[in-house]
Amino acid sequence: MMNRKTFIHMSSVIGAVSLIQLPVFGFPSKGNRLPIIDTHQHLWDVNRFGDAWSRPPLDRNFDQRDYLAAINGLNVVKAVYMEVGVPANMRHEEALYAIEMCRERGNPTVAAVIAADPNDLDLTTYLSQFYQNPYIKGIRYFFKSEEEILRPSVIHNIQRLSTLNMSFDFSVPTQWLPAMSRLIAQCPDTRFLVNHCGNVDPRAFFNRESLRGETPDHDRDQWITDITQVADCPNVVCKISGVATRAMNHELTAQNLAPAINCCLDIFGLDRVMFASDWPVCLRKMELGQWLNTLKEIVLNRSYADQKKLFHDNAVQFYNI
Repeated sequence: MMNRKTFIHMSSVIGAVSLIQLPVFGFPSKGNRLPIIDTHQHLWDVNRFGDAWSRPPLDRNFDQRDYLAAINGLNVVKAVYMEVGVPANMRHEEALYAIEMCRERGNPTVAAVIAADPNDLDLTTYLSQFYQNPYIKGIRYFFKSEEEILRPSVIHNIQRLSTLNMSFDFSVPTQWLPAMSRLIAQCPDTRFLVNHCGNVDPRAFFNRESLRGETPDHDRDQWITDITQVADCPNVVCKISGVATRAMNHELTAQNLAPAINCCLDIFGLDRVMFASDWPVCLRKMELGQWLNTLKEIVLNRSYADQKKLFHDNAVQFYNI
């Protein structure tokens, strides 16, 4: 796995690289179709790990067979497993479960992001067992408060991730984005991933008539200011996902979702964005294929090279897969 300096260097030259048809390992790419890497795949076994995330229509197991059915015909060549909020005492078992999936042939999962708590004083010791493991690429954690984000022990532990070649995925309420930008600035050698477009509410970009009396979760201009501050840190990339589930009462057309998504693409730039399905959470509003095709429609007028960065090349470079 590459360190931050290598990642930034590769980002500077990826425009040239993306014009070359990179070899795709695992599931083959068919013909000249755009190969897809899904950087945010959830799988869960409620009998094994509990049902913390399970509520209709997600109140059942979602396994590799279900995922293979969901990506059938979509040219998804690789996927990155994302932790699923198991109880703290089961995080190690989940990590081993993810590693076994990555080792298996016959499915697209080739890497994993596991759960870990940056408040843990023994975090580095715990994660060191995965150091140089070819499948474990980073950790994800949900902060419980804005104060926690800037806790000195948390900052220290996240700084230490760079020594283990691990990244940090995060998803925070939009009002906490300024605190995240301060954290990121204090961890310049650690690579960060903003999940779900910084939790942007696409309704913030709707006109008043389209809102039908609803109030968006945040102010549009304030969100743009805050996410731009995050993006100003060069060690951050953004996963393009989650937008569909933020406007549940509206038709999720490319036209409705494009303003928020294009804002993310333009703020981070096409070298620092990656497609993510957030499957099966996306099923609360749309099928994986519907989300993928909606995003393809939104970026249709961008160059093939830029589309390939979004859907494939940036993930290859970031995760070294």
